[in-house]
Amino acid sequence: MGKLQSKIRRRSDLYRTNREEGAESVPANQVVQYEPAHTDAINCVTTISPDLCVSGGSDQAVVVYNWRAGKLHRSLQAHTKEVTKVKCVSGTNLIFSASRDKTVLMWDLYSGEKPLQEFCGHELVVNGLDVSPDVSKICTGSRDNSMCLWDIESGECLQRKTISRNLVTHVCWVPGGTSIAQTSEDKTIKVWDSRSWQISNTFPAKQYIQTHCAVSANSNYLLSSSNGFGGQGCEATLWDLRQPGCKVVEYRGHLQTTACCIFIPGSQGATPMVATSSHDCSVKIWDQNTAACLCTLVLAGSGPLASLAPCDGGGGLLCASFNTGMHLLHLSQGAGLQLCEVARF
Repeated sequence: MGKLQSKIRRRSDLYRTNREEGAESVPANQVVQYEPAHTDAINCVTTISPDLCVSGGSDQAVVVYNWRAGKLHRSLQAHTKEVTKVKCVSGTNLIFSASRDKTVLMWDLYSGEKPLQEFCGHELVVNGLDVSPDVSKICTGSRDNSMCLWDIESGECLQRKTISRNLVTHVCWVPGGTSIAQTSEDKTIKVWDSRSWQISNTFPAKQYIQTHCAVSANSNYLLSSSNGFGGQGCEATLWDLRQPGCKVVEYRGHLQTTACCIFIPGSQGATPMVATSSHDCSVKIWDQNTAACLCTLVLAGSGPLASLAPCDGGGGLLCASFNTGMHLLHLSQGAGLQLCEVARF
């Protein structure tokens, strides 16, 4: 606890954001503080069950945390450098983690302290990681300009392709299909065919590095987020996957790099929404179709907000920060849409 607090004090001055009109500040006395999940910056978060989330951080740990109870469930230690991405498989106990140590590890949520499988072959940090819909393969991407396809059971690298300047930032398997979307520091989005391991489409290059991508549950749309500074770049973009390269809308309003973008699960007929988190310490909720910003929450002193994951059926959001741990947020309909912080850990 003390170590995390000391990091907050030392690092919070590095990242400041201007208060935006209408942005909600966080009343500290209304936010529950649980035992911290990590002792350093948190880089990524996802969920594995209705109660458990999985996160990876600069402390080299993969942490399983009960966000409802505010209790540490497990801490998995095997990486030798910071964890960059985590991925879980719905309906299974499998957890995958990527790291700056150039490896990807596979864990079982309830089986032992050691990883079940290790995937080695990249030459630099692994920034992209996702699992095939049939849970037989994983896809990884790295700053070594390569994309790899692996057999989960054997750990064998089935396919590898290196493309000049393709410094991978994120990968996302299209639900129920054979396509994989990939963002890169070359400012493009590429779509791969996992059967031929060839690029099937490349979207028009953006102005800035593309940091993250997500695909809608119906596989029709893709979100990408952009690097930037001073309000230049810093946007998220909605693309139509049925018309590759067709830009639908852009979500503009962040002042620094938009690090993560996700679709918010919702009930049928509800207004479709997306969420973004940024290095400007803010989380924004947008109308997916009109790109109107519906609400903004500023987490003062949090530093860059690196990752988002929906929880609790879409009404909850988990937000990973560099300085102040994991934030549990709640999205509610009252007198208009409201986003507030409930707890942090």
